[in-house]
Amino acid sequence: MVKALEELAQALNRLPSIGKKTAWRLALHLLECDRDELRYLAECIGGIKDKVIVCRKCFNLSETEICPICASASRDGSIICVVEKPADVFSIEQSGRFRGTYHVLGGVLSPINGITADKLRITELEERIQTDKPAELIMGLGASAEAEMTALYLAKMFSGRGIRLTRLARGLPAGMELEYADQLTLSQALNERIDIRYNTM
Repeated sequence: MVKALEELAQALNRLPSIGKKTAWRLALHLLECDRDELRYLAECIGGIKDKVIVCRKCFNLSETEICPICASASRDGSIICVVEKPADVFSIEQSGRFRGTYHVLGGVLSPINGITADKLRITELEERIQTDKPAELIMGLGASAEAEMTALYLAKMFSGRGIRLTRLARGLPAGMELEYADQLTLSQALNERIDIRYNTM
């Protein structure tokens, strides 16, 4: 076994969704690339931490302090879609059907894993609601038990403030994360979103 190739395959294998066979195929493919292509790839990887930051308004990934979505005059700032992670923003944007804005929580509530409300960007969401006064909050948090618990927690927190609270329609399979949903399913879930009925009793 060629040690350098093995080390590269092991490094690639650490990436999400890259199994051992895929890692080996990628390593062999990279070996066949010319040096300029490899150099460009290395520069892209090496510079990603310096070039990509977090939007200080919605906490999506950006190259500027305010991301293009938040800065766009064509987006409807009265609708905020609350998502778990930046990958969910990418998935929803790929559907091409949503023209509102986002708020990235940075996770979902999971007390068993030590993820409590203070570990998420809920305080920042509350501050944003007070400042921007949106008309609707969409809970775009997927269909897992933790996502459901988070959606209900936020619904309780923001109920009675004159904000329409909605969730994505049930076209999403139970337990599915948004980044793995196909674009048609996501589009339907957005278009057919339903109001969250929170019982205050």
